[in-house]
Amino acid sequence: MISIRNLDFIYQKSKKHAIRNISFDIEKGEIFGFLGPSGAGKTTTQRLIIGLIRGYQGDIMISGKERRQWKKDFFENIGVAFDFPNLYLKLTAKENLELIGSYYKNEKTDIDKLLDEVGLLKDKNVKIEDYSKGMKMRLNFVRSIMHNPDILFFDEPTSGLDPVNAKIIKDKIVKLKEQNKTVFLTTHNMTVAEQLCDRVAFINEGEISAIDTPKNLMIENGRAFIDMTYLVDGIMQNAVFPLSGIESNEKFYDIMKKHQIMTMHTQEATLEDVFIKYTGRNLI
Repeated sequence: MISIRNLDFIYQKSKKHAIRNISFDIEKGEIFGFLGPSGAGKTTTQRLIIGLIRGYQGDIMISGKERRQWKKDFFENIGVAFDFPNLYLKLTAKENLELIGSYYKNEKTDIDKLLDEVGLLKDKNVKIEDYSKGMKMRLNFVRSIMHNPDILFFDEPTSGLDPVNAKIIKDKIVKLKEQNKTVFLTTHNMTVAEQLCDRVAFINEGEISAIDTPKNLMIENGRAFIDMTYLVDGIMQNAVFPLSGIESNEKFYDIMKKHQIMTMHTQEATLEDVFIKYTGRNLI
Protein backbone atom coordinates (compact mmCIF):
# COMPACT_ATOMS: atom_id res chain seq x y z
CA MET A 1 0.00 0.00 0.00
CA ILE A 2 2.86 2.38 0.89
CA SER A 3 6.42 1.95 -0.36
CA ILE A 4 9.13 4.41 0.67
CA ARG A 5 12.50 4.28 -1.08
CA ASN A 6 15.57 6.38 -0.23
CA LEU A 7 13.44 9.19 1.20
CA ASP A 8 15.53 12.23 2.08
CA PHE A 9 14.37 15.66 3.21
CA ILE A 10 16.05 18.89 4.34
CA TYR A 11 14.15 21.89 5.72
CA GLN A 12 15.45 24.70 3.54
CA LYS A 13 15.05 27.54 6.05
CA SER A 14 16.75 25.83 8.98
CA LYS A 15 18.91 23.50 6.85
CA LYS A 16 17.91 20.70 9.22
CA HIS A 17 18.43 17.28 7.63
CA ALA A 18 15.20 15.78 8.97
CA ILE A 19 15.00 12.52 6.98
CA ARG A 20 18.10 10.61 5.89
CA ASN A 21 17.66 8.11 3.07
CA ILE A 22 15.02 5.90 4.72
CA SER A 23 13.19 2.99 3.09
CA PHE A 24 10.27 0.86 4.30
CA ASP A 25 7.05 -0.77 3.10
CA ILE A 26 3.58 -0.91 4.62
CA GLU A 27 1.28 -3.70 3.46
CA LYS A 28 -2.44 -3.29 2.84
CA GLY A 29 -4.37 -4.13 6.00
CA GLU A 30 -1.32 -3.62 8.23
CA ILE A 31 -1.04 -1.48 11.35
CA PHE A 32 2.45 -0.01 11.08
CA GLY A 33 3.95 1.81 14.05
CA PHE A 34 6.48 4.60 13.52
CA LEU A 35 8.25 5.14 16.82
CA GLY A 36 10.91 7.56 17.97
CA PRO A 37 11.68 10.45 20.32
CA SER A 38 10.51 14.00 19.70
CA GLY A 39 12.28 15.54 16.73
CA ALA A 40 13.32 12.15 15.32
CA GLY A 41 11.51 12.59 11.99
CA LYS A 42 8.17 10.84 12.66
CA THR A 43 5.92 13.80 11.90
CA THR A 44 8.04 14.94 8.95
CA THR A 45 7.78 11.50 7.36
CA GLN A 46 4.04 11.41 7.94
CA ARG A 47 3.56 14.88 6.45
CA LEU A 48 5.67 14.01 3.42
CA ILE A 49 3.50 10.98 2.72
CA ILE A 50 0.30 12.95 3.23
CA GLY A 51 1.60 15.81 1.08
CA LEU A 52 1.60 18.60 3.64
CA ILE A 53 5.26 19.28 2.90
CA ARG A 54 7.10 18.67 -0.37
CA GLY A 55 10.52 18.99 -1.93
CA TYR A 56 11.77 15.54 -0.95
CA GLN A 57 14.31 13.30 -2.64
CA GLY A 58 13.51 9.63 -3.24
CA ASP A 59 10.20 7.90 -3.86
CA ILE A 60 6.89 7.77 -2.01
CA MET A 61 4.68 5.20 -3.71
CA ILE A 62 1.07 4.99 -2.54
CA SER A 63 -1.23 2.39 -4.09
CA GLY A 64 1.32 1.99 -6.87
CA LYS A 65 1.45 5.71 -7.71
CA GLU A 66 4.17 8.23 -6.84
CA ARG A 67 2.99 10.89 -4.37
CA ARG A 68 3.97 13.70 -6.75
CA GLN A 69 1.53 12.33 -9.33
CA TRP A 70 -1.49 12.25 -7.04
CA LYS A 71 -4.02 15.08 -7.36
CA LYS A 72 -6.75 16.20 -4.97
CA ASP A 73 -8.46 12.79 -5.25
CA PHE A 74 -5.66 11.48 -3.00
CA PHE A 75 -7.40 12.99 0.02
CA GLU A 76 -10.51 10.89 -0.63
CA ASN A 77 -8.35 7.85 0.12
CA ILE A 78 -6.78 8.94 3.41
CA GLY A 79 -7.92 9.88 6.90
CA VAL A 80 -5.75 11.94 9.24
CA ALA A 81 -6.00 12.47 13.00
CA PHE A 82 -3.18 14.47 14.53
CA ASP A 83 -2.39 14.78 18.24
CA PHE A 84 -3.80 18.31 18.33
CA PRO A 85 -7.43 18.20 17.10
CA ASN A 86 -8.23 20.80 14.45
CA LEU A 87 -11.94 21.43 14.96
CA TYR A 88 -14.30 24.39 14.64
CA LEU A 89 -14.77 25.48 18.25
CA LYS A 90 -17.97 27.47 17.71
CA LEU A 91 -19.72 24.57 16.00
CA THR A 92 -21.21 21.48 17.63
CA ALA A 93 -19.78 18.02 17.11
CA LYS A 94 -22.49 17.14 14.61
CA GLU A 95 -22.05 20.43 12.75
CA ASN A 96 -18.30 19.82 12.56
CA LEU A 97 -18.78 16.38 11.04
CA GLU A 98 -21.48 17.55 8.62
CA LEU A 99 -19.29 20.42 7.41
CA ILE A 100 -16.09 18.39 7.09
CA GLY A 101 -18.00 15.51 5.53
CA SER A 102 -19.22 17.83 2.79
CA TYR A 103 -15.61 18.20 1.60
CA TYR A 104 -15.53 14.54 0.49
CA LYS A 105 -17.14 12.76 -2.44
CA ASN A 106 -17.01 9.36 -0.71
CA GLU A 107 -20.18 8.07 0.92
CA LYS A 108 -20.06 8.98 4.60
CA THR A 109 -20.76 6.64 7.52
CA ASP A 110 -23.78 7.58 9.62
CA ILE A 111 -22.66 10.37 11.97
CA ASP A 112 -24.84 9.34 14.90
CA LYS A 113 -23.58 5.76 14.65
CA LEU A 114 -19.94 6.85 14.78
CA LEU A 115 -20.54 9.27 17.65
CA ASP A 116 -22.34 6.55 19.58
CA GLU A 117 -19.42 4.14 19.08
CA VAL A 118 -17.00 6.58 20.74
CA GLY A 119 -19.41 7.69 23.48
CA LEU A 120 -20.20 11.16 22.12
CA LEU A 121 -23.76 10.76 20.85
CA LYS A 122 -25.31 12.47 23.86
CA ASP A 123 -22.97 15.43 23.34
CA LYS A 124 -23.41 15.77 19.58
CA ASN A 125 -25.14 19.16 19.92
CA VAL A 126 -22.57 20.59 22.35
CA LYS A 127 -20.14 23.19 20.98
CA ILE A 128 -16.53 22.01 20.72
CA GLU A 129 -15.32 24.89 22.89
CA ASP A 130 -17.07 23.11 25.77
CA TYR A 131 -15.47 19.73 25.02
CA SER A 132 -12.62 18.29 27.11
CA LYS A 133 -9.40 17.27 25.37
CA GLY A 134 -10.44 13.63 25.51
CA MET A 135 -13.77 14.41 23.85
CA LYS A 136 -11.99 16.41 21.14
CA MET A 137 -9.61 13.50 20.53
CA ARG A 138 -12.50 11.08 20.09
CA LEU A 139 -14.31 13.47 17.74
CA ASN A 140 -11.11 14.03 15.79
CA PHE A 141 -10.81 10.26 15.39
CA VAL A 142 -14.37 10.04 14.05
CA ARG A 143 -13.64 12.87 11.63
CA SER A 144 -10.70 10.94 10.19
CA ILE A 145 -12.66 7.75 9.43
CA MET A 146 -16.15 9.01 8.53
CA HIS A 147 -15.48 9.14 4.75
CA ASN A 148 -14.32 5.50 4.67
CA PRO A 149 -10.68 6.04 3.57
CA ASP A 150 -8.33 3.16 2.74
CA ILE A 151 -5.29 4.60 4.57
CA LEU A 152 -5.37 6.11 8.07
CA PHE A 153 -2.71 8.29 9.67
CA PHE A 154 -3.01 8.45 13.46
CA ASP A 155 -0.71 10.53 15.68
CA GLU A 156 -1.03 9.64 19.39
CA PRO A 157 -4.65 8.46 18.99
CA THR A 158 -5.12 7.70 22.71
CA SER A 159 -3.50 10.89 24.05
CA GLY A 160 -5.61 12.52 26.77
CA LEU A 161 -7.98 9.55 27.05
CA ASP A 162 -8.85 7.60 30.18
CA PRO A 163 -8.37 3.80 30.00
CA VAL A 164 -12.01 3.12 29.04
CA ASN A 165 -12.07 5.59 26.14
CA ALA A 166 -8.55 4.62 25.08
CA LYS A 167 -9.75 1.02 24.75
CA ILE A 168 -12.70 2.19 22.63
CA ILE A 169 -10.30 3.89 20.19
CA LYS A 170 -7.89 0.95 20.15
CA ASP A 171 -10.78 -1.44 19.46
CA LYS A 172 -11.92 0.81 16.59
CA ILE A 173 -8.41 0.74 15.09
CA VAL A 174 -8.40 -3.08 15.26
CA LYS A 175 -11.77 -3.12 13.48
CA LEU A 176 -10.35 -0.89 10.76
CA LYS A 177 -7.60 -3.46 10.26
CA GLU A 178 -10.24 -6.19 10.03
CA GLN A 179 -11.82 -4.12 7.23
CA ASN A 180 -8.46 -4.29 5.42
CA LYS A 181 -7.65 -0.64 6.09
CA THR A 182 -3.99 0.37 6.32
CA VAL A 183 -2.93 2.27 9.44
CA PHE A 184 0.21 4.39 9.87
CA LEU A 185 0.52 5.04 13.60
CA THR A 186 2.92 7.32 15.47
CA THR A 187 3.01 7.19 19.24
CA HIS A 188 5.19 7.49 22.34
CA ASN A 189 2.97 4.96 24.11
CA MET A 190 4.80 1.65 23.81
CA THR A 191 1.87 -0.25 25.30
CA VAL A 192 -0.39 1.02 22.51
CA ALA A 193 2.26 0.13 19.92
CA GLU A 194 2.70 -3.37 21.33
CA GLN A 195 -1.05 -3.99 21.50
CA LEU A 196 -1.94 -2.67 18.04
CA CYS A 197 0.99 -2.82 15.64
CA ASP A 198 1.77 -5.69 13.29
CA ARG A 199 5.22 -4.18 12.80
CA VAL A 200 7.07 -1.14 14.12
CA ALA A 201 9.95 0.97 12.87
CA PHE A 202 12.26 2.91 15.19
CA ILE A 203 13.50 6.23 13.83
CA ASN A 204 16.06 8.53 15.42
CA GLU A 205 17.73 11.62 13.95
CA GLY A 206 16.07 10.92 10.62
CA GLU A 207 17.36 7.34 10.28
CA ILE A 208 15.55 4.03 10.77
CA SER A 209 17.43 1.72 13.11
CA ALA A 210 15.10 -1.30 13.25
CA ILE A 211 11.92 -2.67 11.68
CA ASP A 212 10.18 -5.83 12.89
CA THR A 213 7.21 -7.12 14.85
CA PRO A 214 7.06 -5.91 18.47
CA LYS A 215 7.34 -9.52 19.67
CA ASN A 216 10.45 -10.26 17.64
CA LEU A 217 12.14 -7.06 18.79
CA MET A 218 11.38 -7.81 22.43
CA ILE A 219 12.67 -11.37 22.15
CA GLU A 220 15.82 -10.36 20.27
CA ASN A 221 16.63 -7.69 22.84
CA GLY A 222 15.59 -9.62 25.94
CA ARG A 223 17.53 -11.82 28.31
CA ALA A 224 17.51 -15.54 27.52
CA PHE A 225 16.59 -16.61 31.07
CA ILE A 226 13.70 -18.25 32.87
CA ASP A 227 12.60 -16.55 36.09
CA MET A 228 10.81 -18.83 38.58
CA THR A 229 8.99 -18.07 41.81
CA TYR A 230 8.13 -21.08 44.00
CA LEU A 231 7.22 -22.03 47.59
CA VAL A 232 9.52 -23.75 50.08
CA ASP A 233 7.82 -24.45 53.42
CA GLY A 234 5.36 -21.65 52.68
CA ILE A 235 8.11 -19.13 51.94
CA MET A 236 8.40 -17.57 48.49
CA GLN A 237 11.70 -18.29 46.73
CA ASN A 238 13.10 -17.08 43.42
CA ALA A 239 15.48 -18.68 40.94
CA VAL A 240 16.78 -17.67 37.50
CA PHE A 241 18.06 -20.17 34.93
CA PRO A 242 19.65 -19.66 31.51
CA LEU A 243 17.26 -20.72 28.74
CA SER A 244 20.10 -22.34 26.82
CA GLY A 245 20.46 -25.94 28.04
CA ILE A 246 17.32 -25.76 30.20
CA GLU A 247 16.24 -29.21 28.95
CA SER A 248 19.15 -30.78 30.88
CA ASN A 249 19.28 -28.45 33.89
CA GLU A 250 18.80 -30.79 36.86
CA LYS A 251 18.26 -28.06 39.45
CA PHE A 252 15.47 -26.53 37.34
CA TYR A 253 13.63 -29.86 37.09
CA ASP A 254 14.27 -30.63 40.75
CA ILE A 255 12.43 -27.45 41.74
CA MET A 256 9.65 -28.30 39.30
CA LYS A 257 9.19 -31.75 40.89
CA LYS A 258 9.49 -30.86 44.57
CA HIS A 259 7.92 -27.43 44.98
CA GLN A 260 4.78 -25.51 44.14
CA ILE A 261 5.50 -23.14 41.24
CA MET A 262 3.87 -19.74 41.69
CA THR A 263 5.12 -17.99 38.55
CA MET A 264 7.47 -18.84 35.70
CA HIS A 265 8.33 -16.71 32.68
CA THR A 266 11.14 -15.88 30.32
CA GLN A 267 12.95 -12.61 30.75
CA GLU A 268 11.90 -10.43 27.84
CA ALA A 269 12.67 -6.82 27.02
CA THR A 270 9.73 -4.45 26.99
CA LEU A 271 9.10 -2.37 23.90
CA GLU A 272 10.21 0.62 25.98
CA ASP A 273 13.56 -1.13 26.53
CA VAL A 274 13.85 -1.61 22.78
CA PHE A 275 12.91 2.03 22.20
CA ILE A 276 15.71 3.21 24.50
CA LYS A 277 18.23 0.84 22.91
CA TYR A 278 17.54 1.94 19.35
CA THR A 279 17.00 5.64 19.96
CA GLY A 280 19.39 6.20 22.86
CA ARG A 281 16.73 8.25 24.63
CA ASN A 282 14.15 7.68 27.36
CA LEU A 283 10.47 8.13 26.73
CA ILE A 284 9.19 11.54 27.79
